[in-house]
Amino acid sequence: MVDLRPVIYLNGLFLIGLAATMAIPAIVDLNVGNDDWIVFAASGGFTLFFGVAAALAAQERAIQLDVRQGFLLTTTAWLLMAAFGGLPFAFSGLGLSYSDAYFEAMSGLTTTGSTVIVGLDRLAPGLQLWRGILNFIGGAGIIVLALAVLPFLRVGGMQLFHSESSDRSEKVVPRISTVASSTLLIYVSLTMTCALIYWMAGMTGLEAIVHAMGSLATGGFSTLDASIGGFASPTIEWIGIVFMLAGSLPFVAYIRLTGGDLTVFWRDSQIRLLFLLVIGSAVALAIWLVVTRDAVWHEAFRAALFNVVSIITTTGYVSTDYSQWGGFAVTVFFLLTFCGGCTGSTAGGIKIFRFEILIARLRVQMARLVQPHGVFPLQYQGRAVPDDVPAGVIGFIALYLSCFVILSVLLSALGLDFITAVSGAATALGNVGPGLGDVIGPAGTFAPLPDAAKWLLSLGMILGRLELFTFLVLFTPRFWRH
Repeated sequence: MVDLRPVIYLNGLFLIGLAATMAIPAIVDLNVGNDDWIVFAASGGFTLFFGVAAALAAQERAIQLDVRQGFLLTTTAWLLMAAFGGLPFAFSGLGLSYSDAYFEAMSGLTTTGSTVIVGLDRLAPGLQLWRGILNFIGGAGIIVLALAVLPFLRVGGMQLFHSESSDRSEKVVPRISTVASSTLLIYVSLTMTCALIYWMAGMTGLEAIVHAMGSLATGGFSTLDASIGGFASPTIEWIGIVFMLAGSLPFVAYIRLTGGDLTVFWRDSQIRLLFLLVIGSAVALAIWLVVTRDAVWHEAFRAALFNVVSIITTTGYVSTDYSQWGGFAVTVFFLLTFCGGCTGSTAGGIKIFRFEILIARLRVQMARLVQPHGVFPLQYQGRAVPDDVPAGVIGFIALYLSCFVILSVLLSALGLDFITAVSGAATALGNVGPGLGDVIGPAGTFAPLPDAAKWLLSLGMILGRLELFTFLVLFTPRFWRH
């Protein structure tokens, strides 16, 4: 049987930290004379009570997690943080049901960016900031998860990125603590830089902070219903392009860059393929807009590039309603929903490295068909790929597509039209944000969907954010056996 005490204790600490974080928007609302500070005070007190109770009930002097406890902690932490992180939305005067509040919090923490709130332009500053904070927390969490936990747990081929650590024990926590400090420092520094530049470009202080959190976390929560397009500023769009891409790059590359490795970004094949895909898609869409919409080239390219970057990095900001660009554009954006950014970044999706491994595996298979007795080693970035990695990658992609089909069918069974169901499933699993169509498209929200659909999409968000296996392994009988 799995020892639950370390898991409960750490979840209690996480909730205590979340409660402390709620003090920030409370202070902001109190400072401007908004009564919503009471909402955050009540939510914080409620969260703090449960956090302290859990920590005291399962107090541990030495925290040592094995693999099974690592899986359990990873999943329960996201579920509980969303459950309590949604309280300010439920207690506020927005009139949201708890289903809506949970959906909004899960969307923020998984850096998805889908929203059920209509009238963001008029939202109280505390709630605006809280949405940004949820993005920020989720982005920080997924960086640590991707760099320190998933490689250790060997999820979906992620063991390829297991660092050369001298610690070969079956313990998770020491690896998290050593990775977290440097990556989070870079993450915070980039977020502060982004906020400063947004502010200099014309955003207010609050707008700059929220959008900086959304950009680096590739989360996509905005302070406006029209998202980035509401600012009508090419300068702000270019800033968004830069920092959305920055959030989708592997943070281990930033660590190496600060260590003096100036060519690390160029040498990483993930980054090269990501930029090639971004530029190729943007150019194709810009040409399409010029030919079919008589658009001016530089405006068409900027609009195409911004929205391509937003979707492929799974950020979800929009500068215009690209669902009105025609069938070719809608198809391109739908396919980009599955891609995602680099491993070790805040981006969701299948991830670029898995496509690289899949392509390399297909090349080897083709070569073996021509030369059955030849020896064709599978390599990635100049080093041999362990035998279990291709199987892990293929298994992950197969499971990802299976979950997409199942989620699409379930959403259709709830009465959603085909476009809404299919794009909703894709955007939830990919942690992208906007879907397609009139309901959940770039110009819509998820508010009109039935509660059952919102719970299914919340499940899809956490499945995608935790790389599927981390969540689904908890439902196997073998996991709970000795």
